Amino acid sequence: MHDKLMPLELSGRHKKKNFLTPGVWILILLALNGLFFLANRFLYGLGAVTNLNDQFPWGLWIGVDVAAGVALAAGGFTSATLAHIMHREEFHVITRPALLTAMLGYTFVALGVCVDIGRWYYIWHPLFFWNPNSALFEVGICVTIYLNVLYIEFLPLITERFIGRVNLPGVLKRLNKPVDGLLRFMNRTLGKTMFIFIIAGTLLSTLHQSSLGTLMIIAGQKIHPLWQTPVLPLLFFLSAVSVGFPMVIFESLIAARSFGIKPEMQVLSKLARYIPPLIGVYLMFKIGDMFVRQSFVHLMVFNIESIMFILELLLFIVPFFLLLFERVVNSPAALFLASALVIAGVVVNRVNNFIIAYHPPYATKPYVPSFGELSVTIGFIALLTLLYRACVMIFPVISVERQEIYAAAGVRETGGIE
Repeated sequence: MHDKLMPLELSGRHKKKNFLTPGVWILILLALNGLFFLANRFLYGLGAVTNLNDQFPWGLWIGVDVAAGVALAAGGFTSATLAHIMHREEFHVITRPALLTAMLGYTFVALGVCVDIGRWYYIWHPLFFWNPNSALFEVGICVTIYLNVLYIEFLPLITERFIGRVNLPGVLKRLNKPVDGLLRFMNRTLGKTMFIFIIAGTLLSTLHQSSLGTLMIIAGQKIHPLWQTPVLPLLFFLSAVSVGFPMVIFESLIAARSFGIKPEMQVLSKLARYIPPLIGVYLMFKIGDMFVRQSFVHLMVFNIESIMFILELLLFIVPFFLLLFERVVNSPAALFLASALVIAGVVVNRVNNFIIAYHPPYATKPYVPSFGELSVTIGFIALLTLLYRACVMIFPVISVERQEIYAAAGVRETGGIE
């Protein structure tokens, strides 16, 4: 499948000026707004931007930027497992977009943690002051290692992009040959060792996805009974696995529409058929746990907790049934909707666990995210999208049909430029 991969910038499909579309300008404004509040957070502290306090030490940034962000980046390890470990060769075409999404997602998860902690300048402490009895330490160290693994997995895209194209200007021109040689050496070495990082990435993801649920178990009675369960680590892991493929489909369809290329529906439709069994396993444990603990009695009370719990379930149940129909699986619009519902279900689940279900015993008023918190979160999403767009235009990430590349660049299929 690699003969179909090429940077969109080199394929001739997009000129540099096309990067700044009206939609991109909106994203830039949202990103700048978020950066403004982010600067205020670092200059004047959490209290100047957030509604966090001693009773609510975490909020939107942990619930969405970190917990939901980690889950939505699961497409990286699920697609790598399917294509490389299970050797389903037809899915190789979606592994690079999934890798890019995971790499950017985990990068912003790390930024989210740094922004949320009070003494952000101590973010490096877990690397040197180990506490093996801490679930939070396990999450932090796994995410740190996995982020480095993702960067290593992305290196072949960099070498592929610049091998034979190194053209440093001026006095640096003499470095062109050594740099090209280094890129070729890296490419050969990574080709022989990449399987180690793929396996390590899958293992690390399994560990920290579940350990986020362990954090909520430790919170004890502060968590509403609808969500407080001993199997919470398993539920966190299963929900992350169930959203991996929908996230890959979601971003693939958006990217295809944004760049004006044909979506890989023959691959995405096959991928979509794996989603109902994964959602089904998650719902079996989720609903089964509710009946085992008899926590369903709390649904009889009409309040924000019961409403959000039912909404969370519906956002999984509806796409579960939708994706059983071939018309949905083979339709880009319907498949996009079903995938978006699963993604929304996981986001709502993390918001429910970290915000809605959390009730500190001495709180005098409920937590509501401030405008500054919302601005930073939306700004992070906008900035992530901009970086994704830039990476796709520079590096060979998205598959473009070979005939489209030749037609756009004026190249005969037998070689040579007209």
